[in-house]
Amino acid sequence: MRIGLVCPYDLGAPGGVQQLVLQLAERLRGMGHETVVVGAGDPSGEGPAGAVQVGRVVRIRGNDSVAPVSLDPGGLARARGARASGHVVHVHEPLMPLVGWAGLAAGRPVVVTFHADPPSWVPRVYGMLPVRRVMRRSVITAVSRTAAAAIPASWGPVEIVPNAVDVAAFAPAGEKDSMLVAFLGRDEPRKGLDVLLDAWPAVRERHPRARLVVMGALRDTVPDGVEFLGRVGDDEKRRVLGEASVFTAPNTRGESFGIILVEAMAAGCALVASDLPAFRDVAGDAARFVPVGEAGSLAGAVSDLLADPGAARSMGESGMRRAAGFDWEAVAARYLRCYEVALGLSSLA
Repeated sequence: MRIGLVCPYDLGAPGGVQQLVLQLAERLRGMGHETVVVGAGDPSGEGPAGAVQVGRVVRIRGNDSVAPVSLDPGGLARARGARASGHVVHVHEPLMPLVGWAGLAAGRPVVVTFHADPPSWVPRVYGMLPVRRVMRRSVITAVSRTAAAAIPASWGPVEIVPNAVDVAAFAPAGEKDSMLVAFLGRDEPRKGLDVLLDAWPAVRERHPRARLVVMGALRDTVPDGVEFLGRVGDDEKRRVLGEASVFTAPNTRGESFGIILVEAMAAGCALVASDLPAFRDVAGDAARFVPVGEAGSLAGAVSDLLADPGAARSMGESGMRRAAGFDWEAVAARYLRCYEVALGLSSLA
């Protein structure tokens, strides 16, 4: 099967959607299928291997985040040309401009995946596009019940296909550091880093040897016991998660899945996470949930796990068992079934 995978975001920028699209393409190729990845990015620049970048990137705000998308009209034509040979087109975040819109107009069987609520301004363009008509002849998927809740019922049924990780790659190689806490996320308000840093002095008061490693962000002012690594590669991320006893996800809003929770569970970390519906769907009983934005509750939950290594270890083992359900082998097979359904719908049209 030839599959076109369409991503509206800058393929060279860090992000969960980009990561999933590129890894899904790799997995599908490993299963004997042909893929082409089409996404935002400077057409003259060097992008990820096997990917086609079709439009210069601008950064637009929404949902307390910044989305690196292309608003280059020329990218529409380039995107159509890049995926024209596919048997089926898989469009991620189909309502985000402009690359996703080109995917919807592919003239091929379409599978769409919703990863999150779109920014508030996106529904304003619905009237400019034949969205309902396109969706009703597409196979609609969402990564979680939270993401699915934003999809109008009139568009048709929604299949929940979760995000995935290479579970075996995150298996811890050695003993955990019982005093090591980890965080990963961009320095955006919704990721909750400020909440964690507000909580940290109370953690250190109870556990003077506790250390916090922050991946994905950099700050000029570094509190005691905190190490900022900035943007990290996959190997460094796996190393830190493999050593950490506790992983924190103090996010405040705007989360529809939480792939880092799955990675942390696969690495055997005990989780302390904000009480968000999407996080509960992912982590279940493999996490301690705290009220959103409450630094005191966060500090207490982290400190309690540091004080009880046995409880942290038990929670980590529970998380590893739960993470197995998010492994790539199972998720890629589910997407292949969606592609087959889309091909069947197309033959009936």
